[in-house]
Amino acid sequence: MSPLGRSGVETGPLGFGAAGIGNLYTPVGEEEARRAVDAAWAAGIRYFDTAPHYGLGLSERRLGAALRDRPRADYVLSTKVGRRLEPTDAGGDDLANGFAVPAGHRRVWDFGADGVRRTLEAALTRLGVDRVDIVYLHDPDDHAEQAFREGYPALEKLRAEGVVRAIGAGMNQTAMLTRFVRETDVDVVLCAGRYTLLDHGALADLLPAARERGTSVVVGGAFNSGLLADPRPGATYDYAAAPHELLERALRLKTLAERHGTTLRAAALAFPAAHPAVASVLVGARSAAEVRDCAEQFAMPVPAAFWQELREQRLLPEDAPVPVPGEQPS
Repeated sequence: MSPLGRSGVETGPLGFGAAGIGNLYTPVGEEEARRAVDAAWAAGIRYFDTAPHYGLGLSERRLGAALRDRPRADYVLSTKVGRRLEPTDAGGDDLANGFAVPAGHRRVWDFGADGVRRTLEAALTRLGVDRVDIVYLHDPDDHAEQAFREGYPALEKLRAEGVVRAIGAGMNQTAMLTRFVRETDVDVVLCAGRYTLLDHGALADLLPAARERGTSVVVGGAFNSGLLADPRPGATYDYAAAPHELLERALRLKTLAERHGTTLRAAALAFPAAHPAVASVLVGARSAAEVRDCAEQFAMPVPAAFWQELREQRLLPEDAPVPVPGEQPS
Protein backbone atom coordinates (compact mmCIF):
# COMPACT_ATOMS: atom_id res chain seq x y z
CA MET A 1 0.00 0.00 0.00
CA SER A 2 1.18 3.51 -0.72
CA PRO A 3 0.16 6.52 1.43
CA LEU A 4 -2.12 9.27 0.19
CA GLY A 5 0.06 12.11 -1.03
CA ARG A 6 2.41 13.00 1.81
CA SER A 7 -0.12 12.27 4.57
CA GLY A 8 0.96 8.79 5.62
CA VAL A 9 -2.66 7.58 5.40
CA GLU A 10 -2.88 4.16 3.74
CA THR A 11 -6.27 3.12 2.43
CA GLY A 12 -5.53 -0.25 0.85
CA PRO A 13 -6.45 -1.08 -2.75
CA LEU A 14 -10.18 -1.70 -2.13
CA GLY A 15 -12.47 0.51 -0.07
CA PHE A 16 -16.10 0.42 1.07
CA GLY A 17 -18.36 3.23 -0.14
CA ALA A 18 -21.24 3.65 2.29
CA ALA A 19 -23.83 5.48 0.18
CA GLY A 20 -25.74 2.22 -0.29
CA ILE A 21 -26.28 1.67 3.43
CA GLY A 22 -27.65 5.20 3.54
CA ASN A 23 -30.65 3.89 1.58
CA LEU A 24 -29.48 4.95 -1.87
CA TYR A 25 -32.46 4.33 -4.20
CA THR A 26 -34.18 1.81 -1.90
CA PRO A 27 -34.29 1.01 1.83
CA VAL A 28 -31.67 -1.20 3.47
CA GLY A 29 -32.43 -2.72 6.87
CA GLU A 30 -30.32 -2.01 9.95
CA GLU A 31 -29.04 -5.56 10.21
CA GLU A 32 -28.39 -5.80 6.48
CA ALA A 33 -26.32 -2.61 6.66
CA ARG A 34 -24.30 -3.93 9.58
CA ARG A 35 -23.69 -7.25 7.85
CA ALA A 36 -22.40 -5.39 4.78
CA VAL A 37 -19.80 -3.57 6.90
CA ASP A 38 -18.94 -6.80 8.73
CA ALA A 39 -18.43 -8.55 5.38
CA ALA A 40 -16.13 -5.75 4.23
CA TRP A 41 -14.04 -6.16 7.36
CA ALA A 42 -13.92 -9.93 6.93
CA ALA A 43 -12.72 -9.42 3.34
CA GLY A 44 -9.80 -7.35 4.57
CA ILE A 45 -11.21 -3.94 3.61
CA ARG A 46 -10.00 -1.23 5.98
CA TYR A 47 -11.03 1.96 4.21
CA PHE A 48 -14.59 3.21 4.71
CA ASP A 49 -16.03 6.32 3.05
CA THR A 50 -19.26 8.13 3.86
CA ALA A 51 -20.85 11.61 3.77
CA PRO A 52 -23.65 13.60 5.43
CA HIS A 53 -25.37 13.68 2.03
CA TYR A 54 -25.84 9.89 2.04
CA GLY A 55 -29.28 9.37 3.50
CA LEU A 56 -29.24 12.68 5.40
CA GLY A 57 -26.73 11.31 7.89
CA LEU A 58 -28.07 7.75 7.98
CA SER A 59 -24.96 6.34 6.28
CA GLU A 60 -22.67 7.98 8.84
CA ARG A 61 -24.74 6.72 11.78
CA ARG A 62 -24.89 3.16 10.45
CA LEU A 63 -21.22 3.04 9.49
CA GLY A 64 -20.15 4.42 12.86
CA ALA A 65 -22.30 1.89 14.71
CA ALA A 66 -20.94 -1.01 12.66
CA LEU A 67 -17.33 0.03 13.27
CA ARG A 68 -17.75 0.99 16.92
CA ASP A 69 -16.20 -2.17 18.35
CA ARG A 70 -13.27 -2.18 15.91
CA PRO A 71 -9.93 -0.73 17.04
CA ARG A 72 -9.93 2.84 15.70
CA ALA A 73 -6.28 2.62 14.65
CA ASP A 74 -7.05 -0.38 12.44
CA TYR A 75 -9.13 1.37 9.79
CA VAL A 76 -9.23 4.53 7.70
CA LEU A 77 -12.39 6.64 7.74
CA SER A 78 -13.39 9.48 5.43
CA THR A 79 -16.37 11.78 5.29
CA LYS A 80 -17.21 14.97 3.42
CA VAL A 81 -18.17 18.59 3.93
CA GLY A 82 -20.03 21.10 1.82
CA ARG A 83 -23.59 20.02 2.50
CA ARG A 84 -24.60 21.05 6.02
CA LEU A 85 -27.67 19.29 7.46
CA GLU A 86 -30.37 21.38 9.14
CA PRO A 87 -33.48 19.95 10.85
CA THR A 88 -36.76 20.54 9.10
CA ASP A 89 -40.39 19.63 9.74
CA ALA A 90 -41.31 19.75 6.05
CA GLY A 91 -42.18 16.05 6.05
CA GLY A 92 -42.07 13.69 3.10
CA ASP A 93 -39.08 11.72 1.92
CA ASP A 94 -35.71 12.35 0.28
CA LEU A 95 -36.22 10.29 -2.87
CA ALA A 96 -35.84 13.37 -5.05
CA ASN A 97 -32.20 13.37 -3.92
CA GLY A 98 -31.88 9.63 -4.38
CA PHE A 99 -32.30 8.38 -0.82
CA ALA A 100 -35.21 6.43 0.64
CA VAL A 101 -35.26 8.18 4.01
CA PRO A 102 -37.64 10.59 5.76
CA ALA A 103 -36.83 14.21 5.00
CA GLY A 104 -36.12 15.14 8.61
CA HIS A 105 -33.25 17.39 7.54
CA ARG A 106 -32.47 19.61 4.60
CA ARG A 107 -29.11 20.08 2.91
CA VAL A 108 -27.58 23.55 2.91
CA TRP A 109 -24.65 24.16 0.58
CA ASP A 110 -21.89 25.60 2.73
CA PHE A 111 -18.20 25.61 1.87
CA GLY A 112 -17.46 28.46 4.27
CA ALA A 113 -14.83 28.02 6.96
CA ASP A 114 -17.38 27.93 9.78
CA GLY A 115 -19.67 25.63 7.79
CA VAL A 116 -16.83 23.19 7.15
CA ARG A 117 -16.05 22.92 10.87
CA ARG A 118 -19.69 22.66 11.89
CA THR A 119 -20.37 19.98 9.26
CA LEU A 120 -17.35 17.96 10.36
CA GLU A 121 -18.29 18.25 14.05
CA ALA A 122 -21.81 16.99 13.31
CA ALA A 123 -20.41 14.15 11.22
CA LEU A 124 -18.13 13.07 14.06
CA THR A 125 -21.14 12.97 16.37
CA ARG A 126 -23.13 10.81 13.95
CA LEU A 127 -20.16 8.51 13.40
CA GLY A 128 -19.47 8.30 17.13
CA VAL A 129 -15.73 8.89 16.70
CA ASP A 130 -13.35 11.63 17.79
CA ARG A 131 -11.61 11.89 14.44
CA VAL A 132 -11.74 10.93 10.79
CA ASP A 133 -8.65 10.37 8.69
CA ILE A 134 -9.72 12.08 5.46
CA VAL A 135 -12.13 14.93 4.76
CA TYR A 136 -13.24 15.77 1.22
CA LEU A 137 -14.95 18.89 -0.09
CA HIS A 138 -18.06 17.27 -1.56
CA ASP A 139 -19.29 18.24 -5.03
CA PRO A 140 -18.29 21.93 -5.07
CA ASP A 141 -19.19 22.15 -8.79
CA ASP A 142 -21.38 25.25 -8.47
CA HIS A 143 -19.51 26.68 -5.50
CA ALA A 144 -15.97 26.87 -6.78
CA GLU A 145 -15.21 30.37 -5.52
CA GLN A 146 -16.20 29.64 -1.92
CA ALA A 147 -14.65 26.17 -2.00
CA PHE A 148 -11.24 27.46 -3.06
CA ARG A 149 -11.35 30.71 -1.07
CA GLU A 150 -12.78 29.39 2.20
CA GLY A 151 -13.42 25.64 2.17
CA TYR A 152 -9.98 24.49 1.15
CA PRO A 153 -8.10 26.81 3.56
CA ALA A 154 -10.38 25.56 6.36
CA LEU A 155 -9.40 21.97 5.58
CA GLU A 156 -5.75 22.96 5.38
CA LYS A 157 -6.03 24.49 8.86
CA LEU A 158 -7.71 21.35 10.23
CA ARG A 159 -4.86 19.28 8.82
CA ALA A 160 -2.24 21.60 10.31
CA GLU A 161 -3.98 21.34 13.70
CA GLY A 162 -3.90 17.54 13.47
CA VAL A 163 -7.71 17.28 13.50
CA VAL A 164 -7.56 15.33 10.23
CA ARG A 165 -4.65 13.59 8.55
CA ALA A 166 -5.49 14.06 4.88
CA ILE A 167 -7.67 16.47 2.90
CA GLY A 168 -9.08 16.55 -0.59
CA ALA A 169 -12.12 16.98 -2.82
CA GLY A 170 -14.61 14.48 -4.20
CA MET A 171 -16.52 15.06 -7.42
CA ASN A 172 -18.09 13.47 -10.49
CA GLN A 173 -15.99 15.59 -12.86
CA THR A 174 -12.27 15.88 -13.58
CA ALA A 175 -11.76 19.53 -14.53
CA MET A 176 -12.18 21.01 -11.06
CA LEU A 177 -10.45 18.08 -9.40
CA THR A 178 -7.48 18.75 -11.67
CA ARG A 179 -7.56 22.37 -10.55
CA PHE A 180 -7.47 21.24 -6.91
CA VAL A 181 -4.46 19.06 -7.69
CA ARG A 182 -2.60 21.83 -9.50
CA GLU A 183 -3.51 24.84 -7.35
CA THR A 184 -3.70 23.46 -3.81
CA ASP A 185 -1.87 21.05 -1.54
CA VAL A 186 -4.57 18.37 -1.29
CA ASP A 187 -3.39 14.88 -0.41
CA VAL A 188 -6.06 13.04 -2.37
CA VAL A 189 -9.01 13.53 -4.70
CA LEU A 190 -11.99 11.22 -5.02
CA CYS A 191 -13.01 10.89 -8.67
CA ALA A 192 -16.39 9.21 -9.14
CA GLY A 193 -17.37 7.65 -12.45
CA ARG A 194 -14.78 9.38 -14.63
CA TYR A 195 -12.21 6.60 -14.80
CA THR A 196 -14.03 3.44 -15.76
CA LEU A 197 -14.24 1.02 -18.64
CA LEU A 198 -16.91 3.30 -20.12
CA ASP A 199 -15.47 6.71 -19.26
CA HIS A 200 -11.74 7.37 -19.58
CA GLY A 201 -11.99 11.11 -19.02
CA ALA A 202 -9.60 11.28 -16.07
CA LEU A 203 -6.81 9.93 -18.27
CA ALA A 204 -6.63 13.23 -20.14
CA ASP A 205 -6.15 15.65 -17.27
CA LEU A 206 -6.59 14.49 -13.68
CA LEU A 207 -4.41 11.38 -13.58
CA PRO A 208 -1.36 12.95 -15.29
CA ALA A 209 -1.62 15.99 -13.00
CA ALA A 210 -1.88 13.76 -9.94
CA ARG A 211 1.21 11.81 -10.97
CA GLU A 212 3.13 15.02 -11.55
CA ARG A 213 2.15 16.53 -8.18
CA GLY A 214 2.37 13.36 -6.10
CA THR A 215 -1.34 13.53 -5.27
CA SER A 216 -3.29 10.32 -4.78
CA VAL A 217 -6.55 9.48 -6.52
CA VAL A 218 -9.35 7.37 -5.07
CA VAL A 219 -11.69 6.11 -7.77
CA GLY A 220 -15.37 5.74 -6.98
CA GLY A 221 -18.17 4.62 -9.26
CA ALA A 222 -16.14 1.95 -11.02
CA PHE A 223 -19.44 0.36 -12.10
CA ASN A 224 -20.83 3.76 -13.22
CA SER A 225 -23.61 3.34 -10.61
CA GLY A 226 -24.65 -0.08 -11.87
CA LEU A 227 -24.29 -0.44 -15.62
CA LEU A 228 -20.89 -2.16 -15.48
CA ALA A 229 -22.02 -4.47 -12.69
CA ASP A 230 -25.05 -5.80 -14.55
CA PRO A 231 -25.66 -4.37 -18.03
CA ARG A 232 -29.32 -4.87 -18.89
CA PRO A 233 -32.29 -2.73 -19.91
CA GLY A 234 -33.13 -0.43 -17.00
CA ALA A 235 -29.58 -0.44 -15.59
CA THR A 236 -28.35 2.90 -14.28
CA TYR A 237 -25.43 4.99 -15.48
CA ASP A 238 -24.45 7.97 -13.33
CA TYR A 239 -27.63 7.50 -11.27
CA ALA A 240 -30.00 7.68 -14.27
CA ALA A 241 -31.26 5.19 -16.84
CA ALA A 242 -28.37 4.19 -19.09
CA PRO A 243 -28.51 5.56 -22.65
CA HIS A 244 -28.96 2.87 -25.28
CA GLU A 245 -25.50 3.33 -26.82
CA LEU A 246 -23.78 2.92 -23.44
CA LEU A 247 -25.85 -0.16 -22.66
CA GLU A 248 -24.80 -1.68 -25.98
CA ARG A 249 -21.16 -0.90 -25.25
CA ALA A 250 -21.37 -2.41 -21.76
CA LEU A 251 -22.96 -5.57 -23.17
CA ARG A 252 -20.15 -5.79 -25.71
CA LEU A 253 -17.59 -5.48 -22.90
CA LYS A 254 -19.40 -8.20 -20.95
CA THR A 255 -19.33 -10.56 -23.94
CA LEU A 256 -15.60 -9.98 -24.45
CA ALA A 257 -14.86 -10.54 -20.77
CA GLU A 258 -16.75 -13.82 -20.71
CA ARG A 259 -15.02 -14.96 -23.88
CA HIS A 260 -11.71 -14.48 -22.11
CA GLY A 261 -12.83 -16.42 -19.06
CA THR A 262 -13.40 -13.50 -16.73
CA THR A 263 -16.30 -11.23 -15.74
CA LEU A 264 -17.19 -7.66 -16.54
CA ARG A 265 -17.27 -6.87 -12.82
CA ALA A 266 -13.71 -8.12 -12.37
CA ALA A 267 -12.49 -6.09 -15.33
CA ALA A 268 -14.37 -2.98 -14.18
CA LEU A 269 -12.63 -3.08 -10.79
CA ALA A 270 -9.22 -4.03 -12.16
CA PHE A 271 -9.06 -1.28 -14.76
CA PRO A 272 -8.92 1.83 -12.51
CA ALA A 273 -6.75 0.07 -9.93
CA ALA A 274 -4.02 -0.42 -12.54
CA HIS A 275 -3.22 3.28 -12.89
CA PRO A 276 -0.18 4.26 -10.80
CA ALA A 277 -1.89 7.43 -9.51
CA VAL A 278 -4.82 5.44 -8.08
CA ALA A 279 -4.46 4.53 -4.42
CA SER A 280 -7.81 2.84 -3.89
CA VAL A 281 -11.02 1.81 -5.64
CA LEU A 282 -14.23 2.36 -3.67
CA VAL A 283 -17.06 -0.11 -4.12
CA GLY A 284 -20.56 0.86 -3.10
CA ALA A 285 -22.33 -2.15 -1.65
CA ARG A 286 -25.60 -2.49 0.23
CA SER A 287 -25.40 -6.12 1.38
CA ALA A 288 -22.89 -8.69 2.61
CA ALA A 289 -23.34 -10.67 -0.60
CA GLU A 290 -22.48 -7.66 -2.74
CA VAL A 291 -19.40 -6.93 -0.62
CA ARG A 292 -18.16 -10.51 -0.87
CA ASP A 293 -18.75 -10.55 -4.60
CA CYS A 294 -16.80 -7.31 -5.09
CA ALA A 295 -13.89 -8.61 -3.02
CA GLU A 296 -13.83 -11.86 -4.98
CA GLN A 297 -14.04 -10.06 -8.32
CA PHE A 298 -11.28 -7.65 -7.32
CA ALA A 299 -8.98 -10.56 -6.50
CA MET A 300 -9.71 -12.31 -9.81
CA PRO A 301 -6.91 -12.03 -12.41
CA VAL A 302 -8.05 -10.59 -15.75
CA PRO A 303 -6.25 -12.13 -18.74
CA ALA A 304 -3.85 -9.90 -20.66
CA ALA A 305 -5.54 -10.99 -23.89
CA PHE A 306 -8.75 -9.30 -22.76
CA TRP A 307 -7.04 -5.91 -22.44
CA GLN A 308 -5.29 -6.43 -25.74
CA GLU A 309 -8.58 -7.11 -27.50
CA LEU A 310 -10.14 -4.02 -25.94
CA ARG A 311 -7.35 -1.94 -27.44
CA GLU A 312 -7.64 -3.65 -30.80
CA GLN A 313 -11.36 -2.90 -30.85
CA ARG A 314 -10.72 0.70 -29.74
CA LEU A 315 -12.66 0.18 -26.54
CA LEU A 316 -9.65 1.24 -24.48
CA PRO A 317 -7.12 4.04 -25.11
CA GLU A 318 -3.62 2.92 -26.02
CA ASP A 319 -2.12 4.91 -23.14
CA ALA A 320 -4.42 3.50 -20.45
CA PRO A 321 -2.43 1.36 -17.99
CA VAL A 322 -3.76 -2.17 -17.57
CA PRO A 323 -3.06 -4.78 -14.90
CA VAL A 324 0.12 -6.79 -15.15
CA PRO A 325 -0.60 -10.55 -15.01
CA GLY A 326 0.28 -11.97 -11.62
CA GLU A 327 0.59 -8.54 -10.02
CA GLN A 328 -2.00 -7.52 -7.46
CA PRO A 329 -2.91 -3.87 -6.80
CA SER A 330 -0.90 -2.50 -3.88
